[in-house]
Amino acid sequence: MEKFPRTMVGGISLPRLIIGSNWFLGYSHTSLAKDLFIKSYQTPDKIAEILAVFLEHGIDATMCPLSELYETAIQKAEDVTGKKMIRIITPHFSIKKDCKREESPEYVFDKCKEWGAKFCFPHQCITDAPIDRLYNEIRDFNKYAKMIRERDMLPGLSTHRPEAVVISDSTNADVESYIQIYNAAGFLMQIEADWVMRIIKNAKKPVMTIKPLAAGRLLPPVGLAFVWNTIREQDMVVIGTTTPKEASECIEISLDFLSRRLPTFKLQKTRSKKSLETASN
Repeated sequence: MEKFPRTMVGGISLPRLIIGSNWFLGYSHTSLAKDLFIKSYQTPDKIAEILAVFLEHGIDATMCPLSELYETAIQKAEDVTGKKMIRIITPHFSIKKDCKREESPEYVFDKCKEWGAKFCFPHQCITDAPIDRLYNEIRDFNKYAKMIRERDMLPGLSTHRPEAVVISDSTNADVESYIQIYNAAGFLMQIEADWVMRIIKNAKKPVMTIKPLAAGRLLPPVGLAFVWNTIREQDMVVIGTTTPKEASECIEISLDFLSRRLPTFKLQKTRSKKSLETASN
């Protein structure tokens, strides 16, 4: 079985394909009905089957929030495969001084450490709020990074705002990697794709690109061809899948593009494509 290429982030070896969690936890970016469907469909056992497919290909890192359901699934997959998963946790917490204890960064970072996080990237709902474009700073980020390192985790910056990467680099913020939206459709991106492409190219640290298929709006061959052919060798792609077969397809398509091969996976068929069947072989 072909193993997936790897890169280094903060001295830790990571696969260049990382397992996303939105399609496990019900964040479809489509509709409330779709969110509810995902939540009703996915169970720890079903998720563990998908994770096992990734782990067997050497894809042993996942990006996720703090979720008891998902942590249960990870542990099941680890037990079945005998392989350990690297956890990149993207927690959210309150940045207000008068918050409840369980909403404080100290409490949340302790929880991330307890659940085995190797990387802790405060979610963009935290890191994007204090971005100050006027004074070119991300207020208090290094304070949180220090707290993360004190708990033997590696800090990173999760963002939906492209200027966050530029400001972080220019101020030498304490980060090991960036999480940045990047897809051919421009979905949820605040500026044009060519601008984000250049930001990723110039980033001082490896970038974990998310939403490569624009939350299901792009076909896997289209979305994956774009990201794999426009990011650097040190950068990564985070992909969400709903079934083991979807996981296998995304892995195979990605390996083909990285090897400069045209994907040869079996195509889906409909009655309207009957006259084209010979071309699908």
